[in-house]
Amino acid sequence: MRYAPALTALASIFALAGPSQAEDATSEPSLAIVAKAAEKQLRQTFTNLQFEDFGPSPVAGPIYQASAGGRLIYYAPQSEHILFATIYDRNGLNLTALDQENRARKQLSAIDPAQALAIGPENAPIIIEFTDPDCPYCRALDRFWATKAAEGKPVRRLIFFVSGIHPDAASKAEHILCSPEPAAAFKAIYNGAKPAKLETCPKGRAKVEADSALVRKIGVSGTPTLIANGMIISGFQQAQLEAFLDTPQSRPLGKPPSKALPDAHR
Repeated sequence: MRYAPALTALASIFALAGPSQAEDATSEPSLAIVAKAAEKQLRQTFTNLQFEDFGPSPVAGPIYQASAGGRLIYYAPQSEHILFATIYDRNGLNLTALDQENRARKQLSAIDPAQALAIGPENAPIIIEFTDPDCPYCRALDRFWATKAAEGKPVRRLIFFVSGIHPDAASKAEHILCSPEPAAAFKAIYNGAKPAKLETCPKGRAKVEADSALVRKIGVSGTPTLIANGMIISGFQQAQLEAFLDTPQSRPLGKPPSKALPDAHR
Protein backbone atom coordinates (compact mmCIF):
# COMPACT_ATOMS: atom_id res chain seq x y z
CA MET A 1 0.00 0.00 0.00
CA ARG A 2 1.33 3.42 -0.97
CA TYR A 3 0.74 4.99 2.44
CA ALA A 4 1.80 1.99 4.51
CA PRO A 5 5.01 3.52 5.96
CA ALA A 6 3.12 6.53 7.26
CA LEU A 7 0.53 4.36 8.89
CA THR A 8 2.92 3.52 11.69
CA ALA A 9 1.77 6.76 13.34
CA LEU A 10 -1.83 5.64 13.46
CA ALA A 11 -1.76 3.58 16.64
CA SER A 12 -1.91 6.68 18.82
CA ILE A 13 -4.64 8.24 16.70
CA PHE A 14 -6.90 5.21 16.71
CA ALA A 15 -6.58 5.08 20.46
CA LEU A 16 -8.48 8.36 20.54
CA ALA A 17 -11.68 6.37 20.40
CA GLY A 18 -10.79 4.69 23.67
CA PRO A 19 -11.49 5.94 27.19
CA SER A 20 -9.38 8.53 28.97
CA GLN A 21 -6.32 7.29 30.84
CA ALA A 22 -8.04 8.78 33.87
CA GLU A 23 -10.32 5.77 33.61
CA ASP A 24 -8.88 2.40 34.56
CA ALA A 25 -9.76 0.02 31.74
CA THR A 26 -9.21 -2.94 34.02
CA SER A 27 -11.78 -1.71 36.56
CA GLU A 28 -14.69 -2.30 34.23
CA PRO A 29 -14.76 -5.43 32.10
CA SER A 30 -16.84 -3.63 29.45
CA LEU A 31 -14.05 -1.12 28.84
CA ALA A 32 -11.51 -3.90 28.44
CA ILE A 33 -13.82 -5.61 25.96
CA VAL A 34 -14.24 -2.40 23.97
CA ALA A 35 -10.48 -1.85 23.88
CA LYS A 36 -9.87 -5.42 22.74
CA ALA A 37 -12.45 -5.04 19.98
CA ALA A 38 -10.86 -1.76 18.88
CA GLU A 39 -7.42 -3.33 18.72
CA LYS A 40 -8.78 -6.21 16.65
CA GLN A 41 -10.49 -3.78 14.28
CA LEU A 42 -7.27 -1.78 13.88
CA ARG A 43 -5.32 -4.91 12.95
CA GLN A 44 -8.00 -5.98 10.46
CA THR A 45 -8.48 -2.55 8.88
CA PHE A 46 -4.82 -1.54 8.55
CA THR A 47 -3.13 -4.83 7.82
CA ASN A 48 0.21 -3.22 6.97
CA LEU A 49 0.40 -1.35 10.27
CA GLN A 50 2.80 -2.79 12.77
CA PHE A 51 2.38 -1.79 16.41
CA GLU A 52 3.40 -3.28 19.74
CA ASP A 53 1.15 -1.57 22.28
CA PHE A 54 -2.49 -0.66 22.29
CA GLY A 55 -4.45 1.03 25.04
CA PRO A 56 -6.45 4.02 26.21
CA SER A 57 -5.49 7.48 25.04
CA PRO A 58 -5.42 10.61 27.21
CA VAL A 59 -7.72 12.23 24.64
CA ALA A 60 -11.41 12.07 25.44
CA GLY A 61 -14.61 13.11 23.74
CA PRO A 62 -15.24 14.37 20.20
CA ILE A 63 -12.38 15.77 18.12
CA TYR A 64 -12.69 18.85 15.91
CA GLN A 65 -10.39 20.20 13.25
CA ALA A 66 -9.21 23.74 12.58
CA SER A 67 -6.87 25.41 10.12
CA ALA A 68 -3.97 27.37 11.59
CA GLY A 69 -1.57 29.03 9.20
CA GLY A 70 -2.49 26.61 6.43
CA ARG A 71 -1.99 23.59 8.66
CA LEU A 72 -4.79 21.40 9.99
CA ILE A 73 -4.86 20.78 13.70
CA TYR A 74 -7.25 18.75 15.82
CA TYR A 75 -8.77 19.71 19.15
CA ALA A 76 -10.47 17.63 21.84
CA PRO A 77 -12.28 20.13 24.11
CA GLN A 78 -13.39 17.57 26.70
CA SER A 79 -9.83 16.66 27.67
CA GLU A 80 -8.33 19.94 26.39
CA HIS A 81 -5.86 18.31 24.03
CA ILE A 82 -4.52 19.64 20.74
CA LEU A 83 -3.23 17.15 18.16
CA PHE A 84 -0.83 17.71 15.29
CA ALA A 85 -1.67 14.58 13.35
CA THR A 86 -2.31 13.06 9.95
CA ILE A 87 -5.53 11.11 9.44
CA TYR A 88 -5.84 8.25 6.94
CA ASP A 89 -8.91 6.28 5.97
CA ARG A 90 -8.92 2.49 5.69
CA ASN A 91 -7.80 2.69 2.04
CA GLY A 92 -4.67 4.66 2.90
CA LEU A 93 -6.07 7.98 1.67
CA ASN A 94 -4.49 10.92 3.50
CA LEU A 95 -7.60 12.83 4.53
CA THR A 96 -5.61 15.60 6.18
CA ALA A 97 -3.62 16.31 3.01
CA LEU A 98 -6.78 16.11 0.91
CA ASP A 99 -8.51 18.68 3.09
CA GLN A 100 -5.46 20.95 2.96
CA GLU A 101 -5.39 20.70 -0.84
CA ASN A 102 -9.08 21.63 -1.03
CA ARG A 103 -8.45 24.61 1.25
CA ALA A 104 -5.48 25.64 -0.90
CA ARG A 105 -7.66 25.61 -4.02
CA LYS A 106 -10.19 27.87 -2.33
CA GLN A 107 -7.41 30.20 -1.24
CA LEU A 108 -5.93 30.25 -4.72
CA SER A 109 -9.24 31.41 -6.13
CA ALA A 110 -8.93 34.59 -4.06
CA ILE A 111 -5.38 35.34 -5.22
CA ASP A 112 -4.76 37.40 -8.34
CA PRO A 113 -1.17 36.74 -9.48
CA ALA A 114 -1.19 39.99 -11.43
CA GLN A 115 -1.34 41.87 -8.12
CA ALA A 116 1.83 40.30 -6.77
CA LEU A 117 5.32 41.73 -6.72
CA ALA A 118 7.08 39.26 -9.02
CA ILE A 119 10.72 38.40 -8.42
CA GLY A 120 12.59 35.96 -10.63
CA PRO A 121 12.61 34.92 -14.29
CA GLU A 122 9.28 34.54 -16.06
CA ASN A 123 9.95 31.04 -17.33
CA ALA A 124 10.82 29.65 -13.88
CA PRO A 125 8.50 27.59 -11.67
CA ILE A 126 6.02 29.86 -9.91
CA ILE A 127 5.57 29.96 -6.17
CA ILE A 128 3.21 32.23 -4.25
CA GLU A 129 4.90 33.63 -1.16
CA PHE A 130 3.37 35.46 1.81
CA THR A 131 6.27 37.10 3.57
CA ASP A 132 7.23 39.60 6.28
CA PRO A 133 10.40 41.74 5.95
CA ASP A 134 11.15 41.30 9.66
CA CYS A 135 10.49 37.53 9.83
CA PRO A 136 13.82 35.69 10.36
CA TYR A 137 12.50 32.57 8.63
CA CYS A 138 11.42 34.66 5.63
CA ARG A 139 14.95 36.03 5.42
CA ALA A 140 16.36 32.51 5.61
CA LEU A 141 13.98 31.50 2.83
CA ASP A 142 15.22 34.41 0.69
CA ARG A 143 18.80 33.16 1.12
CA PHE A 144 17.63 29.65 0.20
CA TRP A 145 16.08 30.91 -3.05
CA ALA A 146 19.30 32.78 -3.86
CA THR A 147 21.31 29.60 -3.33
CA LYS A 148 18.97 27.60 -5.54
CA ALA A 149 19.14 30.25 -8.28
CA ALA A 150 22.94 30.01 -8.18
CA GLU A 151 22.56 26.24 -8.65
CA GLY A 152 20.47 26.80 -11.76
CA LYS A 153 17.10 26.27 -10.07
CA PRO A 154 15.50 29.72 -9.95
CA VAL A 155 11.85 30.33 -9.13
CA ARG A 156 9.48 33.15 -9.94
CA ARG A 157 8.20 34.38 -6.59
CA LEU A 158 4.81 36.08 -6.46
CA ILE A 159 5.17 38.18 -3.33
CA PHE A 160 2.40 39.31 -1.00
CA PHE A 161 3.38 41.11 2.19
CA VAL A 162 2.12 40.21 5.65
CA SER A 163 2.37 43.39 7.72
CA GLY A 164 0.33 42.62 10.83
CA ILE A 165 2.95 40.67 12.82
CA HIS A 166 5.95 43.00 13.18
CA PRO A 167 5.51 46.76 13.76
CA ASP A 168 7.89 47.90 10.99
CA ALA A 169 6.82 45.35 8.39
CA ALA A 170 4.33 47.62 6.63
CA SER A 171 6.77 50.52 6.24
CA LYS A 172 9.52 48.21 4.97
CA ALA A 173 7.14 46.56 2.52
CA GLU A 174 6.06 49.98 1.26
CA HIS A 175 9.74 50.97 0.90
CA ILE A 176 10.36 47.90 -1.27
CA LEU A 177 7.32 48.55 -3.44
CA CYS A 178 8.13 52.24 -3.89
CA SER A 179 11.82 51.76 -4.72
CA PRO A 180 12.99 52.24 -8.33
CA GLU A 181 14.25 48.64 -8.27
CA PRO A 182 11.89 46.66 -6.02
CA ALA A 183 13.75 43.35 -6.43
CA ALA A 184 17.03 44.96 -5.35
CA ALA A 185 15.31 46.74 -2.45
CA PHE A 186 13.69 43.46 -1.41
CA LYS A 187 17.07 41.72 -1.35
CA ALA A 188 18.67 44.53 0.62
CA ILE A 189 15.96 44.68 3.28
CA TYR A 190 15.91 40.89 3.65
CA ASN A 191 19.69 40.97 4.03
CA GLY A 192 19.29 43.30 7.01
CA ALA A 193 19.83 46.70 5.38
CA LYS A 194 18.56 49.69 7.36
CA PRO A 195 18.03 52.61 4.98
CA ALA A 196 18.32 56.05 6.52
CA LYS A 197 14.96 56.88 4.96
CA LEU A 198 12.26 54.45 3.90
CA GLU A 199 10.60 55.21 0.57
CA THR A 200 6.88 56.00 0.58
CA CYS A 201 4.34 56.39 -2.21
CA PRO A 202 0.54 56.16 -2.55
CA LYS A 203 0.67 53.12 -4.83
CA GLY A 204 3.00 51.23 -2.52
CA ARG A 205 0.85 52.04 0.50
CA ALA A 206 -2.26 50.88 -1.35
CA LYS A 207 -0.53 47.62 -2.29
CA VAL A 208 0.45 46.97 1.35
CA GLU A 209 -3.16 47.56 2.40
CA ALA A 210 -4.48 45.30 -0.37
CA ASP A 211 -2.07 42.56 0.68
CA SER A 212 -3.27 42.89 4.28
CA ALA A 213 -6.86 42.50 3.15
CA LEU A 214 -5.94 39.39 1.15
CA VAL A 215 -4.08 37.93 4.14
CA ARG A 216 -7.18 38.36 6.30
CA LYS A 217 -9.45 36.93 3.63
CA ILE A 218 -7.57 33.69 3.09
CA GLY A 219 -6.48 33.29 6.70
CA VAL A 220 -2.69 33.49 6.53
CA SER A 221 -1.55 33.58 10.15
CA GLY A 222 2.18 32.90 9.92
CA THR A 223 5.17 33.64 7.73
CA PRO A 224 6.46 32.51 5.44
CA THR A 225 3.39 30.84 3.95
CA LEU A 226 3.89 29.41 0.48
CA ILE A 227 1.62 27.93 -2.15
CA ALA A 228 3.48 25.60 -4.47
CA ASN A 229 1.71 23.50 -7.09
CA GLY A 230 -1.56 24.09 -5.23
CA MET A 231 -0.15 22.91 -1.90
CA ILE A 232 0.19 25.11 1.17
CA ILE A 233 3.60 25.06 2.83
CA SER A 234 3.60 26.67 6.26
CA GLY A 235 6.99 27.95 7.32
CA PHE A 236 10.43 27.47 5.80
CA GLN A 237 10.20 23.74 5.07
CA GLN A 238 13.38 23.11 3.12
CA ALA A 239 12.69 19.45 2.30
CA GLN A 240 9.31 20.30 0.80
CA LEU A 241 10.79 23.13 -1.23
CA GLU A 242 13.56 20.88 -2.53
CA ALA A 243 10.88 18.39 -3.61
CA PHE A 244 8.94 21.22 -5.28
CA LEU A 245 12.02 22.19 -7.30
CA ASP A 246 12.66 18.58 -8.32
CA THR A 247 9.16 17.83 -9.66
CA PRO A 248 7.27 19.04 -12.74
CA GLN A 249 5.60 22.36 -12.03
CA SER A 250 2.16 23.73 -12.76
CA ARG A 251 1.17 27.37 -12.89
CA PRO A 252 -0.97 29.02 -10.16
CA LEU A 253 -4.69 29.12 -10.89
CA GLY A 254 -4.06 27.00 -13.96
CA LYS A 255 -2.84 30.05 -15.89
CA PRO A 256 0.17 30.07 -18.21
CA PRO A 257 3.05 32.40 -17.46
CA SER A 258 2.15 35.92 -18.49
CA LYS A 259 4.15 39.05 -19.24
CA ALA A 260 1.40 40.88 -17.37
CA LEU A 261 2.87 39.65 -14.11
CA PRO A 262 4.56 42.78 -12.75
CA ASP A 263 8.14 42.94 -11.63
CA ALA A 264 7.54 46.17 -9.74
CA HIS A 265 4.83 48.34 -8.27
CA ARG A 266 5.90 51.94 -8.23
